Amino acid sequence: MNKGCLQSEMVTQGVARAPHRSLFYAMGYTPADLKKPLIGIVNSFNEIVPGHIHLRDLAQAAKLGVAAAGGTPVEFPVIGICDGIAMNHDGMKYPLASRELIADSIETMSVAHKFDGLVLVGNCDKIVPGMLMAAARLNIPSVYVGGGPMLTGNYAGDDADLVRPLFEAVGAYAVGAITAAEMAEMEQGSCPTCGSCSGLFTANSMNCLVEALGIGLPGNGTIPAPYGRRKALAKLAGQQAVQMVREKIRPRDIMTLEAFKNAIALDMAIGGSSNTVLHLLAIANEAGVPLRIEDFDEISTRIPNITKLSPGGPYHLFDLYVAGGISAVLKQLAEADLLYPETKTVTGGTLLENISRASVRNQEIIRPLDNPYSQEGGIAILKGNLAPDGAVVKQSAVAEEMLRHSGPARIYNSEEEAFEAIMNGKINKGDVVIIRYEGPKGGPGMREMLSPTSAITGMGLDKDVALITDGRFSGGTRGASIGHVSPEASEGGPIALLLEGDLIEIDIPNRTLNVQLTEEELATRRSNWQQPAPKVTGKSYLARYSALVTSSSTGAVLKTPEQ
Repeated sequence: MNKGCLQSEMVTQGVARAPHRSLFYAMGYTPADLKKPLIGIVNSFNEIVPGHIHLRDLAQAAKLGVAAAGGTPVEFPVIGICDGIAMNHDGMKYPLASRELIADSIETMSVAHKFDGLVLVGNCDKIVPGMLMAAARLNIPSVYVGGGPMLTGNYAGDDADLVRPLFEAVGAYAVGAITAAEMAEMEQGSCPTCGSCSGLFTANSMNCLVEALGIGLPGNGTIPAPYGRRKALAKLAGQQAVQMVREKIRPRDIMTLEAFKNAIALDMAIGGSSNTVLHLLAIANEAGVPLRIEDFDEISTRIPNITKLSPGGPYHLFDLYVAGGISAVLKQLAEADLLYPETKTVTGGTLLENISRASVRNQEIIRPLDNPYSQEGGIAILKGNLAPDGAVVKQSAVAEEMLRHSGPARIYNSEEEAFEAIMNGKINKGDVVIIRYEGPKGGPGMREMLSPTSAITGMGLDKDVALITDGRFSGGTRGASIGHVSPEASEGGPIALLLEGDLIEIDIPNRTLNVQLTEEELATRRSNWQQPAPKVTGKSYLARYSALVTSSSTGAVLKTPEQ
């Protein structure tokens, strides 16, 4: 590689950099190492996230790949939160906010040390988008490789995962449908290996979308975490990062508007997590791509839903892997002219070239486009006088009888209040549970509501009760759970003006979410509304986050100085 073409030369070459080289030598690097591309291996390994507990091995494989391709690997860490362990207490205020910390810390390390490229080794919910936000912001050659999904669990002879039956068992236990011994058995069998939880929850959704976006290698979404092929994928990612430096392939060459629309199309086809809306908008913002929340709904209306993975169906990521993986789904979409097939990817080839050899091996797990589970995609964007800027629902996980629903509002100003009411049997059939002041700013941190939704489902009320929030729902949520209501309550959005008993009207097929109130009545209530005191004050990160975070309808990104 010609002198002057590597940005790492700012810390490795020339007389003025003799002190810098000395510091490298102190760590065991050689003069030859410093003449090669420096590739940062961003490792989110820790011992609190099952999706990350094995990432030391993957980072090592990536380093071997970098070295084999003629680069010098340099590993550094980044944080990662387990959403499942953070769930249903004040710890859940932090996962979404951690996305920005992850991006910022990668930027900080990469610019300070002048890496030529990156291999981003992640897996779980906010780590994936945080890493991709950093890649888009830095725009240096980068490859993402995930840790892979865990193998499917088992309970009483049936497939099991963290949500079905375990989170839902909390509600079942509350109504006496299962015993403590049965719940203990579920605990032991639902999460059997390392890896991201085995359903199509947020982590696996994002790892799948990485393939369509082109920033990860084929197989990233579905190769199981314990498999040797997962280590091989990490090694290939390391090799490819070096090749991207040589060919000057950068993330913004890959993450174009067409690539984001490919990712959304895949999302709709597989019925991914509603959180993908937040994350794709945030990544696009960093890439300078004009993606809009309305794009999700436009694409949803023309992309059929052709897989039914947990929580919306009986299958898991392992089943999708065996059936042909994400490449097989993408190939079906490409053959029907539902993708932009010529988008560039980290392989150096196009998306179409990456998927050319794929095939569907099980037409029940990956259905043909002319025999879908539903004619529309997995996610819908609702608007109306309750959500003028939009709300998000995973319609592929909603029972048919709840696609249209009217019912009285049951108002709760926090997740804790709502969960207590649900567990104490205070919610009746037909009710619409409103959980507000849990948005990006008001929460702060836009908590996921997996515990309330799972409890409702476990009690057998998922076909009778809807939940609406300015917070989020987990990728593991099923039922008529509508989140991301915007503007949020703390900003004076209409959800803040609701009173107990107001009639809420949900019409998912027609994309509407309304409260049966006149504009005059809403205006009167707005004039009397008083903003509550912030839930978090002082010097904490959350207080600073709350002051800077923007609406969920734009990805809950942070304000810039220009704003």
